[in-house]
Amino acid sequence: MAITVTEAAANHISHYLENRGKGLGIRLGVKTSGCSGMAYVLEFVDELSNDDQVFPSHGVQIIVDEKSLVYLDGTELDFVKEGLNEGFEFNNPNIKDQCGCGESFNV
Repeated sequence: MAITVTEAAANHISHYLENRGKGLGIRLGVKTSGCSGMAYVLEFVDELSNDDQVFPSHGVQIIVDEKSLVYLDGTELDFVKEGLNEGFEFNNPNIKDQCGCGESFNV
């Protein structure tokens, strides 16, 4: 099981962790939401839980709890800029369907 991060995403995460002044990394998880069933959640991590899996990449740590890892295994986290828009992009091979707005997915 693995989660990967592109260099662009790692640089963005690293910048925010430095500005924040603390943090072990960023948590990638899922929650029940949206019209397709699940949505991604990103949050800073200051302390690890017993069921956390840590995936170091490009100098940052991506932390995923065991329940979310089932849905996220193989996901690549990227940070993209397109014109005036920028944000994280989740390349998840487990997705079977996505809602039209791109906010939620199901596996």
